[in-house]
Amino acid sequence: ASAGSAETHLSRTRMSATGFIDSVYSGSGVDGKGLRCVVFFSGCNLRCPFCHNAQLVLNPQAPPAITEQELLTFLRKRSGILEGVCISGGEPLLRADLEPLLREIRALGYAIKVDTNGCFPQQLAKLIDLDLVDYIAMDIKNSPQQYAATVGLADFDLKPVQESIDILQNGAVPFEFRTTVVRGLHDENSFHQLGQWLAGAPHYYLQQFVDSGNLLGETEGGF
Repeated sequence: ASAGSAETHLSRTRMSATGFIDSVYSGSGVDGKGLRCVVFFSGCNLRCPFCHNAQLVLNPQAPPAITEQELLTFLRKRSGILEGVCISGGEPLLRADLEPLLREIRALGYAIKVDTNGCFPQQLAKLIDLDLVDYIAMDIKNSPQQYAATVGLADFDLKPVQESIDILQNGAVPFEFRTTVVRGLHDENSFHQLGQWLAGAPHYYLQQFVDSGNLLGETEGGF
């Protein structure tokens, strides 16, 4: 998940068994500039060795410490202060109950941004069709030729990712693609291929890899 500038941390409180409220920060991308609450959900279908949220990937059934109703209470109390909610992870589209939660958040008047790895195009399309998302940030892990190695899955099927790319490229919801650049996984040829693959995208960002000290694994050549 990406973070904006002037980040102000709240207490790191777990949210049910599937995530936790991590921070409130000043940034852009949801509905213009303003304060956003970032909700991290645990669980992910990928095993990217450079993932900096290893605890979210490897411990998806953490004991609950704050319920969804407590999250909604948190948001009600900050109505008029916060402008939007960023749904991140892990991979939030793994959640079967994400849609009703987003409906509740939408009913409170918040703009909603979703971070996703693009592996669940049907869920993504449904949220767009239901007008439950205002902005989407999709991680593009690497060029097609290097995708499996980058996500840590030798038999990875790229077709769902391509479907999600097509949905965003042909849709009406603002979006961005982004790639975390990791030594040992990306090189100049990777970005030539990525440029051809994502041609026409309005926004494509490169993010510098930062070792959080809580990585899922190590790439060949180290970090």
